[in-house]
Amino acid sequence: MTRGSVDQNFLFTLGELYRLLRVYADKEASRFGITRAQWAVLAKVERSEGMKQSELAELLEMQPITLTRLIDKLCDSDWIERRNDASDRRVKRLYLKKAGRTLLGKMSGLKSELTANALDGISPADAHRLLTQLETIKENVRAAIQTSGAEQARKEQRYG
Repeated sequence: MTRGSVDQNFLFTLGELYRLLRVYADKEASRFGITRAQWAVLAKVERSEGMKQSELAELLEMQPITLTRLIDKLCDSDWIERRNDASDRRVKRLYLKKAGRTLLGKMSGLKSELTANALDGISPADAHRLLTQLETIKENVRAAIQTSGAEQARKEQRYG
């Protein structure tokens, strides 16, 4: 593949892959009566019980109102609960309920299934190399964002 074809296809291919993985995960999660977004919330709450809703919104890169609606549905399904913070009445902390743990237990093999199907035909060594390369790309983009932000701030200082 030439550099020109990489320039033409890289972002499109990553975007299309992300979209397809979301569609695939939603389809498979629906077997358990849940959406991909709800699954993501449950999984994050399981890993960090007691987290604030605002922290979770930031972690998931989700608007707080969107997350609130998701949490409302998860609470209505008896999968998670909001508890008041001991030191700040305004803060709600999130905890997994027994039904949520049971659901995640039933879904435990789904992530592996999705990954195995996505990586079908790719050797384990190539899959590890791909993951390492994707992590490098992610760090490159983070650095570019920070550099871009710093350059913008310098320009604004100079030109006011």
